Amino acid sequence: MPILQFAPFSSIVSPAFWHKLTDLKIDVLKLSDESLPITGTYTAGKSITDRETGKEVVLSTNFSVGGESFDASRSGESASGSSNTVTATGSFKNFNTIEEFKSVDKTKFFNDEAQKIWDSIITTKSTAELTRFFLITFADLKKYKYYYWFAFPAFVSKPAWEIGEDGWKDAVAALSRDDLSSINSQIRSQDSLPAFFLVKRSGLSASVAKVEEYETFFEGVPVQERIVSFIDPSADPSNPGWPLRNLLAYLRAVHPKETTSVVVLRWRDSEITSATPNTHWKSQIGTVFLSGDVPTITERPSAVGWERNPQGKLGARLADLAPMMDPTRLAAQAVDLNLKLMRWRILPQLDLEKVSNARCLLLGAGTLGCYVARALMGWGVRTITFVDSARVSFSNPVRQPLFEFEDCLNGGKPKAECAAESLKKINPGINATGYSMSIPMPGHPISTTSPSVLEQAKADVAKLEQLFDEHDAVFLLMDSRESRWLPTVLGASKGKIVINSALGFDTFLVMRHGVRAAKVEEGKQRLGCYYCNDIVAPGDSLTDRTLDQMCTVTRPGLAPIAAATAVELLTSILQHPDGIHAPPSAPNADLLPTQSYAEQGGSVLGVVPHQIRGFLAQFRNMQLIGSGYNRCTGCSEAVLQAYEKDGFDMLLKVFNDQKYLEEVAGLDKLKEEGEAALEAVDWDEDDGGEDDF
Repeated sequence: MPILQFAPFSSIVSPAFWHKLTDLKIDVLKLSDESLPITGTYTAGKSITDRETGKEVVLSTNFSVGGESFDASRSGESASGSSNTVTATGSFKNFNTIEEFKSVDKTKFFNDEAQKIWDSIITTKSTAELTRFFLITFADLKKYKYYYWFAFPAFVSKPAWEIGEDGWKDAVAALSRDDLSSINSQIRSQDSLPAFFLVKRSGLSASVAKVEEYETFFEGVPVQERIVSFIDPSADPSNPGWPLRNLLAYLRAVHPKETTSVVVLRWRDSEITSATPNTHWKSQIGTVFLSGDVPTITERPSAVGWERNPQGKLGARLADLAPMMDPTRLAAQAVDLNLKLMRWRILPQLDLEKVSNARCLLLGAGTLGCYVARALMGWGVRTITFVDSARVSFSNPVRQPLFEFEDCLNGGKPKAECAAESLKKINPGINATGYSMSIPMPGHPISTTSPSVLEQAKADVAKLEQLFDEHDAVFLLMDSRESRWLPTVLGASKGKIVINSALGFDTFLVMRHGVRAAKVEEGKQRLGCYYCNDIVAPGDSLTDRTLDQMCTVTRPGLAPIAAATAVELLTSILQHPDGIHAPPSAPNADLLPTQSYAEQGGSVLGVVPHQIRGFLAQFRNMQLIGSGYNRCTGCSEAVLQAYEKDGFDMLLKVFNDQKYLEEVAGLDKLKEEGEAALEAVDWDEDDGGEDDF
């Protein structure tokens, strides 16, 4: 009699599976190579009719895994397949390097998995593990290439099973249409489609049961009338599907006396929802048997089941997703990958979402603005907005990396919009916007007699207020001192993180503004803003300047250093549990590398200083702490309350009258107090002495 041949599974892996693996590897597994539970599914075998020849074309015996394969296994629940699919459980192991993937002892790995199936048969007499599979992978996440190899362990029978002389025949030849309809209804009524089941004739209809109920279900039923059935993933009329191998091994191990000959029903009609007299039943039935001297099984049989690759050889397969992925998505995932790798070994506590979700407003799209934007993108920040009133000039591209020579032509493109477009070219997934507008400044009067000028100033202030409302962090990166005043007031009033950066020839300042006095948490020091050390209001510093004063004359390497420092200060603030209220570390404090920075009062990234002053000539940085000043023209409560009460009217007075701001802040009284103190000094004059010179 012909030896029974089995159709092996052919794996189908959906792209969603690889996307899920990518997320799992980066966010959960990291460097772990532990085995994880996983699920897969298969359906009854299918065939199609060739329109030209009219012949049936058998489709592959497919076994599928998808994105849900991980979710169901990690939640401890079975994959919720459709009523037409069988769910199989298995294990998954991802290796960290291609070398590990290639060199793993695959024979031992396979035998260990086969032993799990055998142990389940012997100890629990359960069929739940008969369709068990496993998958090993290596994910090259930089190139989006995934190496993988499936195995479906199945036991080898000795002697081999043979098919009876009648071979496989249509099930309707042995069972009535009513029987088949009853079988279909019973298995479809179960919570999930059973991989294996028993069938017997009961009176005028057929009944089904679990394979585990073999003895009680078939009690009194002659062996030749006992039918063992399985959902057959093979549509090949001669070769049943792979799951039958382990089902027969199970029967031989658990019921050896009754199973040297087995009537097998290859069920392939699970897609039929309701049968009719004209239903075409595809299921087949046949008798398989063992001939000759059949030994008693005393130990686990050998097993086979590694899947062959498309070349027909025993070897791994390759899924290359890069060509089919959206380049924009590839870029976004690549940026995230580099950042998330920080959490694998170095900083598991790093909260990247706090950084990427921070909406950043950059006031100034010049040298500092360009470098700050690039550093923010490096941290994965998704929303960056520029404000600048200038146009790109021919001196800009060599110092400002978001501009090119073509941007300077025809009078130059508006810097803010041009910088935003450049960011999108670098990373298409970023939300970058530019606004060409001027920021009204103290010492630069706004005509109250020109309606158009006044309305434009109102519009600029309103737009700036709106932008502050829409962003979480604001960088002050302008060229002049007075241009920072209005943003300082808005930042303090609206409780925003404000990072200030300014350049000298070979020195720089990076500082964070403290919160307003009314919002200082109990027991904490109020940190100063950019103006807290001033005893005069900001005024016009732009008029009557020579060429070298009109240009930003600094050492070329200074701006990227200052910009990077400003961005790193922001990320440290965002990572600190107190956020904008984070206390500054002592200027001379050294954090111990052997202890968590957060446990020493900093963020997970380290200290959160108030001010950093850099001296490039000495290649040295200095940390400083400046207290908030109750008569500050930028952040004192008197100034903030005046702005919040009178709005643009108050601002207009400041723009047009420097003395008004000093009066609101109380600096005029400070001058009076200083003059009174000088007059009260009793100077000691020595009239008769001689000069020492």
